[in-house]
Amino acid sequence: MVARTQVSMAVLIPCLDEATTIGKVVADFRSALPDATVYVFDNASTDDTAQVAAAAGAVVRSVDRRGKGNVVRRMFADVEADLYVLVDGDDTYNAAAAPRLIERLVRDGLDMVVGVREPVGPADSYRFGHRLGNRLLTGAVAFVFDDEFTDMLSGFRVLSRRFVKSFPALASGFETETELTVHALELRMPTGEEPTTYSARPTGSQSKLSTVGDGLRILFTIARLYEMERPLAFFSMVGALLAAVSVILAVPLVTTYLDTGLVPRFPTAILSASIMVLAFLAVTSGIILETVTRGRRELKNLLYLSYPAPPRT
Repeated sequence: MVARTQVSMAVLIPCLDEATTIGKVVADFRSALPDATVYVFDNASTDDTAQVAAAAGAVVRSVDRRGKGNVVRRMFADVEADLYVLVDGDDTYNAAAAPRLIERLVRDGLDMVVGVREPVGPADSYRFGHRLGNRLLTGAVAFVFDDEFTDMLSGFRVLSRRFVKSFPALASGFETETELTVHALELRMPTGEEPTTYSARPTGSQSKLSTVGDGLRILFTIARLYEMERPLAFFSMVGALLAAVSVILAVPLVTTYLDTGLVPRFPTAILSASIMVLAFLAVTSGIILETVTRGRRELKNLLYLSYPAPPRT
């Protein structure tokens, strides 16, 4: 087991209107990790989430700007620890698994261990739409970044200090899990996964996740991150698409010119040439931005390396 007295640990719980569940979540994690400090960051709840969390023994802080990504940004900036446990406050994750995730991170010298959800109880504990969306989004990230997580959108993770303090936290909502995953892939951090049970929300607890809305936001985040992290590939695809359109428009003109020596649709010829110019500009932009991105990635890596490695036993 991990010698917990050697390191400081923080349990970070972002919350919005979780008065029904937060007391049990805090109590469960205090029991599972008695040497950790449990923080509940209340995201402008309209119920008694903050009071219930405080009564259960958590350190409660408030974040007025709505959105899970905004809460994660504040948590990572404000809380100091050697190891961090990030978990949702809806009582769907098994607190008893936390020591095992921490043990894996410490034993193998990892920067992130993700709790892979294994549904238990009612069939709707992990709805089909959410499972399908998770698989599609995980596959998209695997395609873009040449690596794969089994459960990219899990809300239960153990993180090292150098992961947390080098994380840029640009997202504002539920797409923050995508950013966490991409941050690890971008810097080629050592990561791992551990299975953990995932239960249905207790009666009276309502999900804040919109399957379609948040799924579209996550897809947009993946596209934006691809443009930011792989600009040459991204703009080369844009350039190839534009070039294909230009060629399609030009083929009839060239055929007519070869047959008659005339260019009867001069505006179409100008349009085709202009689109081809845009294609070359797109590729040129990708080449320039690839150099900028490489320099930015080197700076992020230096920041990451400026923090000590995770404690090992």
